[in-house]
Amino acid sequence: MPTLLIRGAAVLDGTGAPAAHRDVLVDGGRIEALLRPGTPVESARVLAADGLVAAPGFIDVHTHSDVSVLLDGRAQSKVHQGVTTDIVGNCGFSAFPLTARHHRDHVELLAGIGDDPVSPHWRDLAGYGAALAERGTAINVAALVGHGQLRIAAAGMDQRLSPGQLATQGVLLAEQLDQGAFGLSTGLTYVPSRYADDAELTALCRVLARYGRLYATHARGGGAGAIEEAARLGHDTGARIQFSHLAVNEPDRWGRAGDLLAVIDRARGHGVDLAADVYPYDASASALTQYLPAWVQDGGIEAMRARLADPAVAARAEADLAAGWGGVPGDERIPWFWDRVLLARTDGILGAPEGATVEQAARAAGLPPARYVLGLCRAGGNRVQVVLFYRSEADMREFLRYTHTLVGSDGAALPYDQGGRRPHPRAFGAHARVLGRYVRELGDLDLATAVHRMTGAVADRLGIADRGVLRPGLAADVVVFDPAVVADRATFLDPCRPPAGIHHVLVNGEPVIENGAQTSARPGRLLRAG
Repeated sequence: MPTLLIRGAAVLDGTGAPAAHRDVLVDGGRIEALLRPGTPVESARVLAADGLVAAPGFIDVHTHSDVSVLLDGRAQSKVHQGVTTDIVGNCGFSAFPLTARHHRDHVELLAGIGDDPVSPHWRDLAGYGAALAERGTAINVAALVGHGQLRIAAAGMDQRLSPGQLATQGVLLAEQLDQGAFGLSTGLTYVPSRYADDAELTALCRVLARYGRLYATHARGGGAGAIEEAARLGHDTGARIQFSHLAVNEPDRWGRAGDLLAVIDRARGHGVDLAADVYPYDASASALTQYLPAWVQDGGIEAMRARLADPAVAARAEADLAAGWGGVPGDERIPWFWDRVLLARTDGILGAPEGATVEQAARAAGLPPARYVLGLCRAGGNRVQVVLFYRSEADMREFLRYTHTLVGSDGAALPYDQGGRRPHPRAFGAHARVLGRYVRELGDLDLATAVHRMTGAVADRLGIADRGVLRPGLAADVVVFDPAVVADRATFLDPCRPPAGIHHVLVNGEPVIENGAQTSARPGRLLRAG
């Protein structure tokens, strides 16, 4: 691996400190030194960075690249925006632990991430890491244990756990943590993670607290109650809590982001280590099945299909779905605005057109929207993906400005050729969007703070010890960008576009982007906690 010198850059080291002009010397995959500008260095290949900023490679705190990095190791949508590490295993989805007994349910759950089907041959984090190494990836991967897979491995699709099954979950979680998982995530609106009660989550968080690892939660519903549930777990167990993709989805609560931040502040004031992450868009994306009534989803995809085959049950499901989505018992459901629900991936199921809204597609099919959605879910299971325009930019900006939020994408590492599909543009532009729109254009964050929220602060939160900061001896994950130009160019109708202004990206000391073009290098690796 040749010695590299990034010459002429203003260095933002990832700590939040102001920029300092330094030349960055990289050798053996590590930062060798930060030199005074113009310091002579023999036998180093120079990457010109005059007028540019050098920063630690961005660490995406919330992603769903678990399968996509195996299908296409180029990770194009991430490296082109300067992301060098993806945190996978979020929202209860992960590629491990897996059991032969429940293989079909494991694979169905993985389909909810939105990738092409994959048939895993591994069982645990160690095996997943070996698969990554065998196939090669341009980015690093750090993994959480997805509670959905953990629960399937312990109990299949059972709604209630026996004491023995609960104990098995704890043992399986500890095994994955011993292998280097950085924590646990839940997806409390997804089957089977949604079946977890307080006792189950408390038991798992106690395991995490013993290891000092993170609990990241995709909550049951919106509003203060969801954050309070997470805070109680932190208070009762001592676990560190990360509230995933903080948002206000309920139209009647738009403009009240401060209410949620006040809950976080109160919890922190009582000693709970509670923080959050946010992605810089006013729309979300997920598997369409997530929005079905809970009783329709019970037992998983095959049980849902069998249930909806009964015309009387299907009619009841249609009426229930039409009444709204989301919420938890006692909360009002969110009304459907079908013109705000975009079909992002359908694989041609029932002839559903990708890029159309549910309202448009249902009208073309001559069906009521709720009936049309049930048909799609019954035929396609977790493969059908949608984008929901149910948020306000004003709320998102308030979350972004909040001291205790990190920046994530909630997107996967994807190739640019999506075959006409329209995935959420967050996968292609989230980090560049923060730097362009919310730093340079709107001034919501200063540049040093924004970089810190995407680098050193993420490493600290996860416990990644050897990167996230530009410091001699640490891993040479580096992004070089033009702060006057950097911007996302991905849109909802044309998402598969690289951002502007990213010049060089190094992963473990090797260029994966050089002068704006991707190289063939695959220097990424599985990072392990502890």
